[in-house]
Amino acid sequence: MGLMSGKFVEKIRLDGKTAIITGSNSGIGKITAKEFYRLGARVIMACRDLKRAEEAAQEIKDELKDEENIGEVVIKKLDLNSLSSIRACAQDILATEQKIHLLINNAGVMMCPQGKTEDGFETQFGVNHLGHFLFTILLLPKIIDSQPARIVNLSSVAHQRGYIKFDDLNWEKRPYSALAAYQQSKLANVLFTKELAERLQGKGVNVYAVHPGVVKTELGRHLDEVYFTGARTLARTLGYFLLKTPEQGAQTTLYCALSEAAANETGLYYSDCNVKEPAPQAKDMEKAKRLWQESMKMVGLTEDSLKF
Repeated sequence: MGLMSGKFVEKIRLDGKTAIITGSNSGIGKITAKEFYRLGARVIMACRDLKRAEEAAQEIKDELKDEENIGEVVIKKLDLNSLSSIRACAQDILATEQKIHLLINNAGVMMCPQGKTEDGFETQFGVNHLGHFLFTILLLPKIIDSQPARIVNLSSVAHQRGYIKFDDLNWEKRPYSALAAYQQSKLANVLFTKELAERLQGKGVNVYAVHPGVVKTELGRHLDEVYFTGARTLARTLGYFLLKTPEQGAQTTLYCALSEAAANETGLYYSDCNVKEPAPQAKDMEKAKRLWQESMKMVGLTEDSLKF
């Protein structure tokens, strides 16, 4: 599986560090949480389903019960489908945590049927981009205070065919395409990374956009509703050779979060533990700035309200 896959191999400890990982009850997020826990970090698993998060946390603890110098795991309720849930989770973390050294914006949905978030946003744009946008902005004062700190945004190679339709971000004026909506949201992740890195210059916080690879996780649970049978059969046939395991898929996240080399980089796009060139539209800083402005309005923030 995953014939083309980078691997993070540096030896490092995270004792005394606090890491937040969204969507960490399964897949890449769970593997990332397990590794941070193994390295001694206080790991905050920010998840929508608390029961599944508790089960995942217990599995992580059981798997590492014989390890020494492990960290601790804390579970927080976070539903990226709801701005009120995002605000509540951020407020809870700000009130209870002294520092935030690592923020891994890992959660997401992929090519789901057309729908709206609790606040009326197209689901993929709302969850994949706007949810993490607001969560990050709210936590930034604490993250900056914890420098050196890092923020990792999980994007996708799908951003290469994405376009930001500023006059129809919520797919209300055109026929819905689950694939195009996903591509738009993943492009938004890269543009957000670029603009955030620009705004955080000199503040001790580095930001990274990551393509984890094509990974066999629950993220692809809606594909059966999008693809016809022939394409699905072909994908499954090739999948053994092309799909990465969650362990393989987590390597680039770990690289950006932990490696010494990445400590000197910010605002870049990574795949297989290496810097890669993103699509031309992902380097358009005018669009990155406009997306920031539109996102601020959509989540109810103003530039005057920013505390960084």
